Amino acid sequence: MRPAKQSEPPTATAEAPSAGGASGGASGGGTGRRRAALLTGGLVAALGVLVLVALASVALGARSVPLSTVIDAFLAPDASSDHTVIRELRVPRTLLGIGVGAALGLAGAIMQSLTRNPLADPGLLGINEGAALGVTVALALLGVSDPAAYVWFAFAGAAVAAVLVYALGSAGRSGSAPVRLALAGVAVGMALTAACSALLRIDSRTFDRMRFWLTGSLAGQDAGTLTRLAPFMVAGVALGLTLARPLNMLALGDDAGRALGVAVARTRLLAGVAVTLLCGSATAAAGPLWFVGLAVPHAVRALVGGDQRWVLPYTAVVAPALLLAADVAGRLVARPGEVQVGIMCALLGAPVFMLMARRRRLAAL
Repeated sequence: MRPAKQSEPPTATAEAPSAGGASGGASGGGTGRRRAALLTGGLVAALGVLVLVALASVALGARSVPLSTVIDAFLAPDASSDHTVIRELRVPRTLLGIGVGAALGLAGAIMQSLTRNPLADPGLLGINEGAALGVTVALALLGVSDPAAYVWFAFAGAAVAAVLVYALGSAGRSGSAPVRLALAGVAVGMALTAACSALLRIDSRTFDRMRFWLTGSLAGQDAGTLTRLAPFMVAGVALGLTLARPLNMLALGDDAGRALGVAVARTRLLAGVAVTLLCGSATAAAGPLWFVGLAVPHAVRALVGGDQRWVLPYTAVVAPALLLAADVAGRLVARPGEVQVGIMCALLGAPVFMLMARRRRLAAL
C-alpha cells in the first residue's frame, strides 16, 4: 500500500518548488526565469484583450457608436445622447461585468484548488443559487431593495449553501469525492432554485422585477450599484490572490501542507470567506451565472499549468473578458433587444462542460 501512495507526489511536487519560491529546480534557474517571463507576457496580452473587449462593450449595443465618440465621451464629454448613454449606462455596465467576471472566475479557481475537485463551480455547487435565494428572501419577504443591503443576504445564502453542499458531499467513508460534491451541489442547487420560484410565485411584483435578474443579466445596473458592490468584489479578489501560495502547498495534501508550514484550517477559512465575498457580491449584482467559474480555470490551467500563482491572476483577467464578450454578443444577436448574459454563458459553457465530463482524467487536479 505504501508504494501506491507515493505514486502521486510527482505531479504535486512539480508545484512545490514554485510554491515555495525556488528559482531553480530540476530544469534550472534560466528555464524558470524564461517561463516566468513568458507567462508574464501572456498575462499582459490577456489584459490587452480585456481592454479591447471592454471598449467593445462600451461602443456596441442596440445602438452602436464610433470609437471616436467613445473617446470623446471620456476626454470631452457633453450633453449629447451618445455621451450620456456611454457614461451613465455602458461604462457602469462594463465595469460591473469586469468585477462580476473576475469574482466568479476567481471563486471557481479557488474552489477547484481547495477541494481538488475539477467540477467545483459557484453555480454547479449551488453557491450562486444560495446567494440568489438570500436576495429573493430580502426582496420578496422583507422589502429590501437596496443592493448595499441585500448583498448581506446574498453572502448569508452563499455561505449556507457552501456549508450544506460540503456536509452532504463529504458524508460517509469515501469523503468529499469530486462526483459526490457535484451531485450534492446539483441537488442543493435545485432545492434552492425551487424555493426561489415558490417565493416569487407568491408576489407577482417581485417576480416581474427579478425574472431578468434570475436569468443572469448586467442590464439595468447603474453607477450606484457598482459603487455599493465594488468594495466587496475588490476585497474578495485581493484576499483570493493572496491564497495562491498556501493553495499550492495544499495541492500536496493536508499533511504535506502542514509540514511545509501552511495553516490548513486558516487557509480553508480564508478561502471560504473569499468565495463567499466573491459569489455573494457577483450574484447580488448580476444574478446567478453558470459556467464562468467552471470553464475558465480549466482553460487557464491548460495554458499555464497548475501553479496557483499564475492560475489565479490569469483567471481573474480571462473570466471577465469572456463574460463581457458574451454580454456584447447577447446585445448584438437580438437587436434592438438583447439576450441576457446568463443565457449566453450557458450556451457557450454547456458544450465545454460536456467535453470536460467526457475526459477520463477529469478528477485529476
